[in-house]
Amino acid sequence: MAKKKDPAARPKGQNGNAQNDPTHDQIAEAAYHRFLSRQGAGGSDFDDWVEAERDLRSRSAPTPNSQ
Repeated sequence: MAKKKDPAARPKGQNGNAQNDPTHDQIAEAAYHRFLSRQGAGGSDFDDWVEAERDLRSRSAPTPNSQ
């Protein structure tokens, strides 16, 4: 039997995605820029993708209120 997803597990943003989840295209573009910054040296596509996704998520993470 298929496992059901818990709809309350992650908050949803306006576009229906979890708040801190960048789109596939945003990650792809950021990973491509990482590739270019290495002057096109291959072999790190997975690392580029993971680091790009991590970077984009940290940029869109809400900052705690300082009170």
